[in-house]
Amino acid sequence: MDYQKLMDSAKEVSKNAYIPYSKFAVGACVLTENGNIYTGCNFENASIGLTICAERNAIGSAIAEGERKIKAIAIYSPNSDNCFPCGACRQVIYEFQTSDGADVITEVNGELRVYKLNDLLPHGFNL
Repeated sequence: MDYQKLMDSAKEVSKNAYIPYSKFAVGACVLTENGNIYTGCNFENASIGLTICAERNAIGSAIAEGERKIKAIAIYSPNSDNCFPCGACRQVIYEFQTSDGADVITEVNGELRVYKLNDLLPHGFNL
């Protein structure tokens, strides 16, 4: 799969972020084991704890369509190079990653960087 296509989709959807409080836009694009692509952006709420991250938004869209395995996820913020998922998102990605693990794609100065989720969350857990 062309990871640049995933990043381009993450960039595009980041424009739809609803961020009146933090002003920190994030877009995410998930590639599933079945080869399907799902996007999501972050959206905030006045009750800050109800804010939804872009990664979990994209994963939720995939789940709603019956997907269960993530091969890769691209994450982009116009506010930050090398935008990584938060701890909660890392655990959610961990639960849905393929048996080979999930690739986490970020961008630094216009260059893609690919990390294995297991390197970002070495002791994730499943029940």
